[in-house]
Amino acid sequence: MKIFKFSSDCIVSCGNKRAVIIDTTRNKYYLIPLTMAALINDFEGKKESYLLKEYEGQAGIVEEYLTFLYENEFIFWCDSESEAEHFIALDTEWDFPAQISNAILEIQEIGIEAITKIISSLQKLGCQALKLIIVNKGRSSEIIEQIAKLLNESTITSIEIETIFFDTIESSLLRLMVLFPRLLKIVVFESPFNGISEIAKKELWNYSKIVFTNATLSNNGCGQIDWGYFTTNIKHFTESLAHNTCLNRKIAIDADGNIKNCPSMKESFGNIKDTTLEEAINKPGFKKYWNITKDRITKCKDCEFRHICTDCRAYLENPNDIYSAPLKCGYDPYTCKWEDWSTNPLKQQAIEYYGMQELMKK
Repeated sequence: MKIFKFSSDCIVSCGNKRAVIIDTTRNKYYLIPLTMAALINDFEGKKESYLLKEYEGQAGIVEEYLTFLYENEFIFWCDSESEAEHFIALDTEWDFPAQISNAILEIQEIGIEAITKIISSLQKLGCQALKLIIVNKGRSSEIIEQIAKLLNESTITSIEIETIFFDTIESSLLRLMVLFPRLLKIVVFESPFNGISEIAKKELWNYSKIVFTNATLSNNGCGQIDWGYFTTNIKHFTESLAHNTCLNRKIAIDADGNIKNCPSMKESFGNIKDTTLEEAINKPGFKKYWNITKDRITKCKDCEFRHICTDCRAYLENPNDIYSAPLKCGYDPYTCKWEDWSTNPLKQQAIEYYGMQELMKK
């Protein structure tokens, strides 16, 4: 007697037209038809005899599905019910033992004394990940080194940086990357070339940590929805079930010192000159986006990618509806096609509202 089991670290997410299997261990996803998703759900914990009886006359398609699932190690067979009971379902509860998990800090004229104070506040809030956006052209390596030293023994364990190109930046950033392993990634904007640093390729094992692009450093990239941004680990999936995967437990300080949910958002909850981060997160409205899941968002709730995708509440298709789909998403779950969101005629009113007319193709 064989009993069908689907691997608990793999999750099926169904959309309007198709589904995906999210392999949270290998950090991959696989597109599958809805009929395969239904078969997985129907077979789980059932005996092989049920399979043969229930799907009599569909042997060909069932065999094809089972072969795909078995070869990719999504399924296995147990010899008894007692054995099958040992393979329990995945615990999908998400929690984080702190008030803030991640932060964004834009640095223009903010001095090191103010930065030190901000980092101290982030530590008190339990923040573990920090993204720095440094617009001081030519001083970025100096600022990064000062901040990295502050973070070296802090509770903040991972740092990502966006900065602007200058002539000696490759060697400067390489030195910092070697000295401070908490620097996970540095993206250099307004560069004369696109791609990976040649110096980094020679000196760093994971040389993709330093990436160059000729794009302009601005908030225009905020909220971009693309398959390249999909995240398939268990932390992201479980968080997506109950929270917004972009803004949940996030705090941001823009270049003027305003405390926000995200630097791209208009609403401010004070300024670091007169408001602490602890005071800001407890103000009415600061957490209003934290629990907006993709299952509550128009269009997203019908998308097979909703549990591996990011989300944006700064730029919406309908700026007056916080449950509207992200403006910068070009995917249509009803046709399964990706298109250029900036040329979609249905989005032009929102593009004008946000002052993004330059994105419209002539």
